[in-house]
Amino acid sequence: MQPVMTIDEVHRFLETDFPQIHTDGRVFTVTEIAPGRASMRLDPSKRHLRPGGTVSGPALFALADVTAYVAVLAHIGPVALAVTTNLNINFLRLPKPRSTTCACTILKLGKRLAVIEAAIFQEDRSELVAHATATYSIPPR
Repeated sequence: MQPVMTIDEVHRFLETDFPQIHTDGRVFTVTEIAPGRASMRLDPSKRHLRPGGTVSGPALFALADVTAYVAVLAHIGPVALAVTTNLNINFLRLPKPRSTTCACTILKLGKRLAVIEAAIFQEDRSELVAHATATYSIPPR
């Protein structure tokens, strides 16, 4: 399973087709695209935080969703209408208000569906803050 898009190509696609993810400035950054994988970093702003100094659940959910979408796009090309059909997330630990990374692995990439696993962590991969699985519908070509 080889990627067909580079990090720069994915960034350009997101900026032109999904500029709303950068409404409050660029907080999502693609950090890796590799065979069967993609990773992104969230640099949370104040709107991504909750009282008590934690990154919000909706921010972690968005990070998982956008990273899974990037993993799919990087492997099928710029298909704007590939859509989430399911995303299940488990919050494991309170994330501190700092950079958070999501690493996605494509478990299945078929003609119509893609299934992705997402690991969300801070600092090193030894301590997950959340885990998600996502299914994307791929439109017919």
